[in-house]
This record gives sequence, C-alpha cells and structure tokens, in this order.
Amino acid sequence: MQRWFERFQLTLDDDIALFEGLYGRYRDARRVKVQLAPANLHWCSDEALTRLADCSRKYDVPLHMHLLETAYQKEYARRRGGGTAVEYIDRFGLLGPRMTLGHGVWLNERDIQRLAETGTCVCHNCSSNFRLRSGVAALNKLEAAGITTAIGIDEAGINDDRDMLQEMRMVLRAHRVPGMDDEVPTPAQVFRMATSGGAATTPFAETIGALEVGRAADIVLIDWRAISYPYLDPETPLLDAVLQRAKTGGVRTVICDGDVIYQDGRFTKVDRDGALRALHEDLQRALSDDEVEGRRLSKSLLPHVRAFYANYFDPDQHAPFYRQSARQ
Repeated sequence: MQRWFERFQLTLDDDIALFEGLYGRYRDARRVKVQLAPANLHWCSDEALTRLADCSRKYDVPLHMHLLETAYQKEYARRRGGGTAVEYIDRFGLLGPRMTLGHGVWLNERDIQRLAETGTCVCHNCSSNFRLRSGVAALNKLEAAGITTAIGIDEAGINDDRDMLQEMRMVLRAHRVPGMDDEVPTPAQVFRMATSGGAATTPFAETIGALEVGRAADIVLIDWRAISYPYLDPETPLLDAVLQRAKTGGVRTVICDGDVIYQDGRFTKVDRDGALRALHEDLQRALSDDEVEGRRLSKSLLPHVRAFYANYFDPDQHAPFYRQSARQ
C-alpha cells in the first residue's frame, strides 16, 4: 500500500495552484466554470479545510463535498472531532450557500437545522445510496426544513446508464413513508430538485435551471405520445405524467444554451457509435502491469478492510447497526 500511494505526489499547494490556474483560464467562459471539491472529511486535513474555505471566499466559488454518506463516516467524525461531521466543518466556515453536501444520509436533526440556518445545499444521490448500501437520506426532513436540495446520480446509479428521468421517479417513490400525512415528495418538489435545485449547487445558478428570459436555453423535448399513449386521464397533471411516465427513449431533442446537441435519436456534436466502438476496442487489450497490480492489491486488502470495520462501532452506542454488520 505504501508503494502504491507513493506514486501520488500532488500536494495541497499544487492542488490550490491547479484550481487558481483553471479558474483564471475559464472565469469568463459561458459554459465552463471551475469550483472546489473537498472530497470528504476523512480525506481532508484541517489545513486543507482551512485553505479551501479561504479559497472559496476569495474567489466566490461553490464547493461540493461528500459528507455522511455512510454510518462509518458518521463514526469517523465523532472520533476525530467529538461531534458530527457537520459540526466539524462548520468550525472552518465551510457551511453556507456556496457549499453543497453530497449524500447527507446520516445527518441528525441538529445537523439539518444547522444546514437550514446557514443556507447550505444538499445533493441527494438516491439510487447510489441504495446500490452502495449507504442508507436512505431523510429527504422529507430536509425539504420540511427549507434546505435547497438537488438530485445527483453519483458515479454509481442503479443501472449504469445515468438515467435522470428514472432517478427522479426513484426519488419520488423512495421517501413515501407510511401514513396519510403529506410529508412525502410531490412531483413538483422532485422536478424542482432536478432543475432549479440542481442549478443552485453550481456556479451556473443564475443562468440555468429555469426557462426564463435572460437565462440559457437548456431544453429537453419529449414526445408527448410516448407519455400519453395508449391512454392518459385528462385530469392527470402534466408534471405528474412527465415524472411518472417519461422515458429516455421518448426524448426527441436536447438543447444546451440554445444549441441543439441531440435530435431525433442522434447526437449532433459527437459520433456516439464511433466513440463506443473505440472504447470497446481499447478495453479488449490485456490489463497493464499497473492494472494487474491494482487488482491484486484490492483483493488482498479486502479481508483486512473487513476485519477493521467489523470492530469499528462501539456495540453500546450503535447496538442495532453493530448487530446487523456482524451478521453481514
């Protein structure tokens, strides 16, 4: 493991310099913006958190930070700082409208209140959390608190196809708690999360996310017949019909900033078939020595990782979760 990690030489100074160079290069670009991405609390030193917070304020750029995706990360924060992960990064001034927390599955009530007070955003990765056994985020509580929420797919969506229409349906259905109360997501809430909510978590917040004069013309056109055939009750709200029935196969045109990039089943700027063919051919080659070493290292390391995490939780503090983990 030491030999493997010695190959990565990017320092914190290098990382900040890389950001500053890219920010200066693209600061006036219309479609390209550069922001900061502290990967997660357990991958950031206190010095890194301090400098990233200062950098965000200096250049007025957003940050996206994965946080509390798993119960292990919650316990790590308790051991590192004696409290929650939200409380820890709050010490560095990282909370606020410029910060988006990815996942937030293991937020507690006090965390949620603090996020609402500071205007911090949360990106909900529903299918990724299912796939990786991370848990289910308290989306209904986040929404009730007035927190700006967005929908993300992470790198591990449910079908390996990055289908945002399917992801919207999953968000709509996954948080329907038992009972007759209205504390469940509505199609309007989910649509907002996927559009203006998502826009609010990026440097493009003022130019995308809504169809308004002065904003970028980002438009997806879907064949209405693909939604309404063979029958759709006339009283069905339009938004309900789109969220519950629209499929990617019904998408006819995609426009980005007024530029048509997909029409009638074909991309206008990219040779999709050629790119997939080249990718397929490239991946037919034998694994490189580095790839073979990485695979071997991963397999040999896994038993030690399992043994480490098997005793990570204090049984008295985390009894239900500890018993479940022990059985698994």
